[in-house]
Amino acid sequence: MVPKELKASLVATIAHADHPREMVVDVMLALQEHYGFLTDDAVEAVAALLGMSPLEVEELATFYTFIYREPVGKYVIHVCDSVICWMDGFGSISIQDYLRRKLDIAVGGTSADGLFTLLPVCCIGYCDLSPAMLINRKVYGHLTPEKVDEILEKLKSEA
Repeated sequence: MVPKELKASLVATIAHADHPREMVVDVMLALQEHYGFLTDDAVEAVAALLGMSPLEVEELATFYTFIYREPVGKYVIHVCDSVICWMDGFGSISIQDYLRRKLDIAVGGTSADGLFTLLPVCCIGYCDLSPAMLINRKVYGHLTPEKVDEILEKLKSEA
């Protein structure tokens, strides 16, 4: 069940839209922010708020990279999986493989401490910063193994 304050805020936001359905991603993100991921109940709530079917909401939720349909870590790492980041990578190992080994998780998995989830993405649009990754939508570029280690350690210390 969506908390009353959050629901009231969403209803007010939706009311200002020319076409309420255009707010679907914003509503999904707000509920994801509250629950940590977009739960089945949240999908139902989005559908009810916007006059959509749960299937329509599910189709959109599974399309967007930043909507998570299952629990994720505190820090979601989107690793660029494009040719440019491969070419500008760490030499014999990709950023993705380095992170997978460093965090001891599979792609799509979450670290045992619940801090990090590793997700590949086709391109993050920062080819000028390759190799690059996003962590909770913040861009990190010109990565080296040492820089990745520093970033991870800083995030661990802030958790």
